[in-house]
Amino acid sequence: MRLIKPNFWNKRNIISFLLYPLTIITHSINLFKIIFLKKNFIIKTICVGNIYIGGTGKTSLAIAINKILSTKFKTVFIKKNYKNQQDEINLLKKNGTVITAKNRKNSLTKAEKNKFEVAILDDGLQQKNINFDLKIVCFNSYDGLGNGLVLPAGPLRENISQLKKYDIALLNGENRNYKLKSKLKSINKKLEIFEGKYVATNLNEFDRNKKYLMFCGIGNPHEFEKTLIKYKFIIKNKRIYPDHFKISLNEIRKLKTIAKKQRLNLITTEKDFLRIKKQERKNIKFLKVDLKINNIKKLKYNLITKL
Repeated sequence: MRLIKPNFWNKRNIISFLLYPLTIITHSINLFKIIFLKKNFIIKTICVGNIYIGGTGKTSLAIAINKILSTKFKTVFIKKNYKNQQDEINLLKKNGTVITAKNRKNSLTKAEKNKFEVAILDDGLQQKNINFDLKIVCFNSYDGLGNGLVLPAGPLRENISQLKKYDIALLNGENRNYKLKSKLKSINKKLEIFEGKYVATNLNEFDRNKKYLMFCGIGNPHEFEKTLIKYKFIIKNKRIYPDHFKISLNEIRKLKTIAKKQRLNLITTEKDFLRIKKQERKNIKFLKVDLKINNIKKLKYNLITKL
């Protein structure tokens, strides 16, 4: 979804209360989804999703899970083929086999035919007609639950009571959000909670004595900025675009002009870099990051024993 999150999604105010009656639409849609019969698949399924819309680290966690399981199982990524999420599909392809279709059931059927043993779904928790073997919900530790309301009054895709039906939660980010952990546990005592943060893997490609213009179009741009600051990048200018925004040729040229005039170097995320046409990537670098998960051995145990 291409959006820039409104401020009232973080904290309730008059706008969120005015929009509150419209949340009945979201609740009704979610209730309607529950009445469908669930389809079971022979292939083991791990669904990595969120209830807070955008920027929770689903793709990064899916890649991390694939690294854990691919040594033991024949794994495949399943990603619904949204046109505006080609960046995430390309990122998954760099880390394993990907099956994409407009229908997740069709993708899973194809995965079974190709003798894959474990399917890792990037997104899909709100698809209630598939009986996933393992359901993992991701949160950004900075955003948490936002104002706690569902769309459009808040950032949640479904009521937080749905956490009772999920197995694992990942809190992703630099902040240690103890309040969020406590809230999640109060809803589902059996929920296994893990924490993670992004770790840069290509710092040797950068001169951090230079000054930078940061730009990105991701769900949580502040998390990218925090990561850059953590590694002591000198950010003198920045441009923030909506999530999954495909930056036009003219916009790229504007960024390069600004950088040249201000004597800055352009830096972005890997997702954004993959959205830029190859002929326009000159003089643009991306910070490559991996998701580092605390207590990775326990996560591995949970994944294998629950499949």
